[in-house]
Amino acid sequence: MDMNAATRPLKPDTGMTLTDAAYRQLRTDIIAGVRPPAERLRIERLSRIYAVGPTPLREALQRLAADSLVIATGNRGFAVAPLEAAEFEDLNTARTAIELQMLRMAIEKGDAVWESRVVAAAYRLGKLDARIRSDDHESLSEWETANREFHFATVSACGSKWLLNVRGLLHDQCDRYRRASVDLKRHERNLAEEHRQIADAVVERDADRASKLVAEHFERTTRILVQVLDAGD
Repeated sequence: MDMNAATRPLKPDTGMTLTDAAYRQLRTDIIAGVRPPAERLRIERLSRIYAVGPTPLREALQRLAADSLVIATGNRGFAVAPLEAAEFEDLNTARTAIELQMLRMAIEKGDAVWESRVVAAAYRLGKLDARIRSDDHESLSEWETANREFHFATVSACGSKWLLNVRGLLHDQCDRYRRASVDLKRHERNLAEEHRQIADAVVERDADRASKLVAEHFERTTRILVQVLDAGD
């Protein structure tokens, strides 16, 4: 079954407009790769897939273009933004700078509740890290959620809503790239050990070591996918 063409009727939450629902679902599908990089997003086809009219879809696509997940191609309509090595390197530079600043702030300000959140998120992720090294593709989606929750937990006590918002935008962009990197190279990385070391350094309040480990962790992901994208070119 072609998942790209499978029907995915919108299910708006209470109080949510059709535009909001279309934006949310399309954003989720783009980040998850259901709508692959460079796919032409034809309104008529999307209307059939998501069971929604053209007006909410156009408005949703315009919002996604503002998020840089979609490219508006003038008279040709819209397309999913491609995956490009230079773009990911730039994204990783920005993401790392913000992440490390937030991590230091969280280590300084975090209380016992924050510390417990980090430990719990690390425990859940550790179990899934081991599973994705096998050929268990069904675990990848669950791993993605756990990975996101772990890294968010480490910085969640930073005390700045603006930094958290900017971080969220950058991580949504990076998620598309990281998913490809993890799926391609998950047999070659000991993600469980990488995450365990980060969690230990954070809980021990060792900001210098935690920052170094996170920077290296992000850089490995970037290096792997840049090699893959360059090889594809």
